Amino acid sequence: MNQIDLLKMNVNDHTEKKNGLTYLSWAWAWAEVLKADPKANFKVEMFDGTPLMSVGNSFMVWVTVTMFDKPMTCMLPVLDFRNKPIPAPNSFDVNTSIMRCLVKAVAMHGLGLYIYAGEDLPETDESQTQVEVKEVKPKMKQVAVQPTEWDNGTASRTAFAEMMIKFTSTCSTVADLSSYWASNKLQLDSLKQTHPELHAQVLSKFSEIKQTLQG
Repeated sequence: MNQIDLLKMNVNDHTEKKNGLTYLSWAWAWAEVLKADPKANFKVEMFDGTPLMSVGNSFMVWVTVTMFDKPMTCMLPVLDFRNKPIPAPNSFDVNTSIMRCLVKAVAMHGLGLYIYAGEDLPETDESQTQVEVKEVKPKMKQVAVQPTEWDNGTASRTAFAEMMIKFTSTCSTVADLSSYWASNKLQLDSLKQTHPELHAQVLSKFSEIKQTLQG
């Protein structure tokens, strides 16, 4: 099994919806990761001995998943049940966010990536018949991203933009770069609304890295 196989895998039977968002079971996702690559591992990034990075009045967690000898890093704010930043998270809040961040980092390797793109079903082979294509479920209705989904303060957004730029160094192919962008599209769309200049900086860096990788 490779990344192409993971991209095509339908994970819908292992998801649940909460407050309009779709969540994939981390236990199931990790089991599939180990089936695809028994040597796979993940690491919770630490900041001064804690798994939390303080950003203004909120916190973020970072998880790196290595599959097929390729590390991919993803970040996620610590949110409550209303998807609002938690100013003083407890251990349960942190653990929940780490597991969700793990799933997001796994998606950067292909498994369940289409969830973050707002689609119901994964990509299909071009060799499928027209009848099979017609049976594919339509895309979910796109919902406009709202800046309130996470801390929209300048400090928080600046830190997010800086980390997005920093971890472009972990992308070794254009496909990796595209997956990195897609997995963080929710925050990037929100960043574009609230801080377009920061979004432009991130976009510029991604364009620069893409040109370098295309070499």
